[in-house]
Amino acid sequence: MRKYGGFVPGIRPGESTAIYIDNILTKLTTIGALYLTLVCLMPEFLIANYPIPFYLGGTSILIVVVVAIDTVTQIQTRLMSSQYEQLIKKTKFGR
Repeated sequence: MRKYGGFVPGIRPGESTAIYIDNILTKLTTIGALYLTLVCLMPEFLIANYPIPFYLGGTSILIVVVVAIDTVTQIQTRLMSSQYEQLIKKTKFGR
């Protein structure tokens, strides 16, 4: 960050910034690890506690979730692109 002149607003440069970034990364990593653990263990708990057959494993659920998120992101990108094109046409920049 120092090389490019970046800073974190409200945090003093130097060691305070390093500690702040380390805390943020630790929290994000912990939350991500807990999420992955939950996704991978959920099918096992469902199989053990309920008599219904459950054919998806943790990895399959993770793939489904990632594909769903990617699909929503692509839809949002197309909608924003369409709105941007309409704005350009209204302001007559895009002739």
